[in-house]
Amino acid sequence: MLQALGGPVPPNTDHAVSVSLPTWRANIGYEEGEDWVISKMQCGYPRFFVHPTIQKLVGEIIQRVGDHETETATLFASLKTAQLCHSFIISKVSDEQSQKVRIVNFIPSPHAEAGSTSITSSLVSVIYPKEFAPIAKQVWQHSGNGISSRRGEFCLRALQDGLLVEDKGSVTAESLSQRPCKGPRRYQGRGSLSGVAWGASTPTASSPAPTTNGAEDGRDNAQFIEERFGRNLSALYATQAKIAVRKRIAGVLTADVELPEALETASSGGRVDDISEEDVLLYPSGMSAIFNAHQTLLSARGPMQSICFGFPYTDTLKILQKWGPGCLFYGHGSSEDLDDLETRLKNGERFLGLFTEAPSNPLLKTPDLVRIRALADQYGFAVVVDETISNFLNINVLPYADIVASSLTKIFSGDSNVMGGSVILNPHGNYYQKLKETYARDYEDIYWAEDAVFLERNSRDFVTRIDKINSTSEEITAMLKASPLVKEVYYPKYSHTRPLYDSLRNPNGGYGGLFSVTFHSNAEAIAFYDTLEVLKGPSLGTNFTISSPYVLLAHYGELDWARSFNVDPDLVRISVGLEDLADLRSRFQRALEAVEKVKN
Repeated sequence: MLQALGGPVPPNTDHAVSVSLPTWRANIGYEEGEDWVISKMQCGYPRFFVHPTIQKLVGEIIQRVGDHETETATLFASLKTAQLCHSFIISKVSDEQSQKVRIVNFIPSPHAEAGSTSITSSLVSVIYPKEFAPIAKQVWQHSGNGISSRRGEFCLRALQDGLLVEDKGSVTAESLSQRPCKGPRRYQGRGSLSGVAWGASTPTASSPAPTTNGAEDGRDNAQFIEERFGRNLSALYATQAKIAVRKRIAGVLTADVELPEALETASSGGRVDDISEEDVLLYPSGMSAIFNAHQTLLSARGPMQSICFGFPYTDTLKILQKWGPGCLFYGHGSSEDLDDLETRLKNGERFLGLFTEAPSNPLLKTPDLVRIRALADQYGFAVVVDETISNFLNINVLPYADIVASSLTKIFSGDSNVMGGSVILNPHGNYYQKLKETYARDYEDIYWAEDAVFLERNSRDFVTRIDKINSTSEEITAMLKASPLVKEVYYPKYSHTRPLYDSLRNPNGGYGGLFSVTFHSNAEAIAFYDTLEVLKGPSLGTNFTISSPYVLLAHYGELDWARSFNVDPDLVRISVGLEDLADLRSRFQRALEAVEKVKN
């Protein structure tokens, strides 16, 4: 059942979210950029690895409007998200070099604008010298705003068929920041989010456009959509899927029902009183949700320093450090850290918002949200909680937060074949009205239609999946906890912060499907990881059990820094899936036997 190095996880999946790194050595080789690993990579986690289809689309665009020898591009679904990338790059290079960074916009051709129920896509390219690629990669990774592989697939065909064309209107880089970006509607005509002008060069003799041109051949968008998707995808269908997803996230829909019934479910009885799907916003990834929550707070409250509380998922901290006035980091997330914060607040320091995870990744510690909420109310800062690890069926953090963010890529989807993220606004929060006004002005719905359809289908049975995963995880962690070969099991049930977790638990809530383990030596950790017969790669919350040496992957260049917050570089993180319990037990037992051989 083990997947070969570099293959998609899950196997045989065109839009897989993870990639197979089946041995400890392969993970190190990936981080070191060694050819024996990199050359085998068919895919990767989408924010860290550009999908081959998107790479091909970049090549098509550079062929038309750039220089293959010296330039490359990063692709976005809207002008606004492209502008963020453009601004970040030019902030890191000289004034002279910044002139080499430009934006080229592609819009649906007149043949593609076939009516309100047709699927079309804008495509905005930030084009820059290849040596700037590491800078652009930071935006792609941290913001999570880049296009999805399914959108890339659609745009590649549309571009080749002449249904997506360069907008020849000329706009200066300086005027870009003055252009309005109105949301949340995406499927609009020319002059809207679907097509705002940006200048670029035309194809040259040395880089001609492909000869295939569906528009010139009389092939219209309706025919293109029919061939690409069949009859089951339209703007209307995608909109309905999004409504159903938002109902589920609001907690007003937990039944496993088909889409028509999901849309009829009354919006009541959600996570908190008065919540509805109108308080839920969708994003192309979980990091996009967090990135845009931070951007929205900056817009709503002004430029202020943020707080990152607890050892976080790596990109959350990077967002707070790289965009805006900076970040006060409390890596232990302890009561002593809250004491220090309270002292600062009493002395007059003020903050934009506090960002935290409940529980944290990878140590599964739960912050004291009751105390945090009290400090926020007294001293005036927002609270943003990332609930990805446990999800709202296990715990309810919304009463203590102004904004709850989540990666829908994980357990909400389960199938590991689509990305997604969400933001939920607490209708009783201190900043609710201000945030609603700001989101109404600034929010863009750039979640791709086809991704929404897959996410809606995947999430219909998430309640029953989570119940089984909770139960199996408790059994497996108890087994590991009882073994003298295991140094530590990190799981909310066994954490010293368990009382804080339990205070957030729903009546039928469990402890989630994610845990981490450490061993008494590096050799033992390697033996366990290499022997464990599950899929290996980044990501979590999958319907199948998946494992990774998480700290190596997330913090390879800063292992000593991670260790200073009691995060063991040899930690193995495991996300439990839907396999039979007896089968999983036997796999973990064999991995422990390999540890014992090394120990002896």
